[in-house]
Amino acid sequence: MLTVFKEHIEKRGLLSPSKTYLLACSGGVDSMVLAHLLLEIGIPFEIGHVNFGLRGAESDADESSITKWSMENSIPFHSFHPDTTSKATDEKISIQMAARDIRYAWFDDLIKKRSLAGIVLAHHQDDQLETIFLNLLRTTGLDGIQGMADKKGYLIRPLLPFSKEEILAFAKENGISWREDASNQKTEYKRNKLRLEALPALYEVSEDAKQNLLSSFNRLQDAGKALGGLSEIWLEQNLQKDSEVESLPFRSFINQAGANTLLFYWLRSYGFNSDQAESTLHSAKNQESGKVFFSATHQLTVDREALLLAPISEQFDPVILDEKDIELVLPEGTYELLKEPFDRKIDTSRQNAQLDLDRLSFPLTIRTWELGDKFIPLGMKNGKKVSDFLIDLKIDRWHKDQVKVLVSEGKIAWVIGHRIADWAKCDEATRVALHFKKKN
Repeated sequence: MLTVFKEHIEKRGLLSPSKTYLLACSGGVDSMVLAHLLLEIGIPFEIGHVNFGLRGAESDADESSITKWSMENSIPFHSFHPDTTSKATDEKISIQMAARDIRYAWFDDLIKKRSLAGIVLAHHQDDQLETIFLNLLRTTGLDGIQGMADKKGYLIRPLLPFSKEEILAFAKENGISWREDASNQKTEYKRNKLRLEALPALYEVSEDAKQNLLSSFNRLQDAGKALGGLSEIWLEQNLQKDSEVESLPFRSFINQAGANTLLFYWLRSYGFNSDQAESTLHSAKNQESGKVFFSATHQLTVDREALLLAPISEQFDPVILDEKDIELVLPEGTYELLKEPFDRKIDTSRQNAQLDLDRLSFPLTIRTWELGDKFIPLGMKNGKKVSDFLIDLKIDRWHKDQVKVLVSEGKIAWVIGHRIADWAKCDEATRVALHFKKKN
């Protein structure tokens, strides 16, 4: 096993003798065997152990055992004693979930403080199968069926090619001592029930059932990588981007085989899940224009002909302009406020505005446009709803929601960045223009 282990990490580039790692060690056979292997092939490491105290004296005995081994082998040892029960109660999550969150948060903090190259975990072949089947029970997609990666970010799992049976045999052959966790035999936990009851029954279907499952999942993992690459090509061909918004036309996916998966591969890095991808496809097919989906950081809008992905819009609080103000700062940019004698030269830039100062009443208000807002666009005689005006300009829904208006005594003087109102224009009678000039 030692030779195969060394060849595996070299072939995969998982660990380097020139770097130091953190070994997450519980004291069980898996992590103790991994500690022995790392020591034997000369990979520098430190040990991190979380004593949750959930098994009383047994938990303390686990820590003592690892401490003794670390001292005997001159390996730096770090331990942590968190209050897992309080976290689980406060956050209304299971003890197992609280323990996992605590463990990884502490490991992450420790590798940063110690400038370590990564966290080495003792997950093996059997853990891989358990994880895959747990994911299947959670209605996972292709990613879940692929299981755990041998290296992802700073997480490194060099034992994935080895079975529990091989690990136990190696431990016995080399006189490696370890601690048994009695809670691993409790079948009220889903993982334990899979490990102790469901998977052994499945493996009895045929002698090679376990190996065939692993081979099948390896092929699925390869298929997932291929699909990921193809989805990137598909996005490059169809996704349109500007500074803030990504736009994906309906025609690129509505009739595309596997559209749910393609949408999910696009959206997952922005925090959306597979159910949201499926709902998005349904809304697009049913032309539910205006439907919005949210992740923690982004919003996905179903527009008339495309999906629009953008950061969640921050609420804009109205800005009050006093007559003495010389600058207007908006999310879209900063404007100079210039009071100039009107010389009949018109600034034709849509992003700027020249208004007749005498026709305005201060203070002026800048706010987001609202349903029911109306104004008379420059050059027209009749009023028009701002919503209709923006539709006529073919502005997509996300950008439309960002549009703001300048208001004087309840009347819209300027739909900012698009059109001034006819009543506020400069003409032959204008003496002084209030010039909103956007800075570059």
